[in-house]
Amino acid sequence: MISLGKLSRALLFAGLTAAGGIAFAEEAAVPAPPAAEATAAPAAEAAAPDAAAPAATEAAPAVAAKPPVFNEGNIAWMLVSTAMVLLMSLPGLALFYGGMVRSKNMLSTMTQTFAIFCLIGVLWVVYGYSVAFSGTAPFFGTLDKMMLKGVVYDANGFFTATATFSKGVVIPELLFAVFQMTFACITVALIAGAYAERMKFTAVLIFSVVWFTLSYLPMAHMVWWWAGPDAYSSLDVVDATNATAGYLWQLGALDFAGGTVVHINAGVAGLVAAIILGKRSGHGKVAMAPHSLVMSMIGTALLWFGWFGFNAGSNLEANGYAVLAFANTAFATAAAGMAWFFAEWLFKGKPSLLGIISGAVAGLVAITPACGFVGIGGGLIIGLLAGVICFFAVAYLKSMIGYDDALDAFGVHAVGGIIGAILTGVFVDPAKGGVGVYNNWFELVPGYSSGQIMIQVKAVLVAIVLSSVVTAVTLLILKYTIGIRVSEDAEAEGLDLAEHGEKAYNP
Repeated sequence: MISLGKLSRALLFAGLTAAGGIAFAEEAAVPAPPAAEATAAPAAEAAAPDAAAPAATEAAPAVAAKPPVFNEGNIAWMLVSTAMVLLMSLPGLALFYGGMVRSKNMLSTMTQTFAIFCLIGVLWVVYGYSVAFSGTAPFFGTLDKMMLKGVVYDANGFFTATATFSKGVVIPELLFAVFQMTFACITVALIAGAYAERMKFTAVLIFSVVWFTLSYLPMAHMVWWWAGPDAYSSLDVVDATNATAGYLWQLGALDFAGGTVVHINAGVAGLVAAIILGKRSGHGKVAMAPHSLVMSMIGTALLWFGWFGFNAGSNLEANGYAVLAFANTAFATAAAGMAWFFAEWLFKGKPSLLGIISGAVAGLVAITPACGFVGIGGGLIIGLLAGVICFFAVAYLKSMIGYDDALDAFGVHAVGGIIGAILTGVFVDPAKGGVGVYNNWFELVPGYSSGQIMIQVKAVLVAIVLSSVVTAVTLLILKYTIGIRVSEDAEAEGLDLAEHGEKAYNP
């Protein structure tokens, strides 16, 4: 018989206060994070000691501490997934973006991706992981885990354990920290698609640090931080344990692998950056076609491959939910690629390689928050809708509004992320093939309420507002201090030579 603890990762907890509660069936409830990369507090912290246990007497024999028991299959899967997500950025995103700019900006675009990954990776160790995944406050964590303090070894000298989404199942916390690092790095790098070919490299680095600190880390904490399944030992502790989780987790927002935290967050930042920077010189007057769609196609293929680690790895365990996320990542992406392809064929007259790879990325984005929650049918619908809607956002909405999002960070990532995040609330319904929503981590009774859709909308709005404000304030300060845009001469020469003194191609 299948354990109820394995039936679903979309969870609603009973007993939320009226101030933040939502209706579920006939009781107030708070959903736990999906089987996504939401971590739990280390197992040693999550399990509360029994207050009624008698004190040890001097005559009692000393009990030797035992190391946590790790499942080697889970560890192997998470190591592979972490490497796959790294591949998404380097070289996947670098090639995807690099091929879509003009040849004179090829190295500049790839340098931005590589430098951002390295920069954010260091900041993740220094304070990023601690701020995202510690504490009891709803918006920010603490600095208790700076420099990964206590993340590698516990007080007994054993590797520190952190919970997954099954009671009693743990993985090394250091492994989780590295996995999450790759998410943080690629999120910040995604924004570069909007400001490509015209932003000062110094401003890129400063902006990346500030946005990572004030937009990415709070979103990760709000959506994915919770106490872990083992902390829910009885109904009596549900309210108190819920109160230690991130704000959107308490509301019940479902985000399996980063629809709000990664894609809406980065895509909205891209739109704001494009507006504040202004259009590239000659935009609409001179040709700005991709210089190498071959490279972009290879980059897309690497992104799709790595995305299996991104999505299925977010389950933290090698089980059926990882398989579901893996399958949805394959099928929804294919559906979105074909949807964009045929929409372009119908409205533009010819199907293009740029169109089908853009559609595939839109599908990857849209299925990310939903991949472990929805059935295969729901995943296909999400992919099809993402392909068509993102096509119209890129082909028509951009020109209607008049912003210059160079590589369509907003049209693909923000729009696709919004579609996926909201439709997660629709297709998580078991009647539509979804896995359902638990009433709480203790009783584990699955169900569903249409109120989940509005919860998803609230999470989307929080991501939009936070990212917009942080991006606008940061860039405006930089604009009127050090400046954010290269000179017209530098832009005409190309950022490869002007900013980095090298060229992608030599005669």
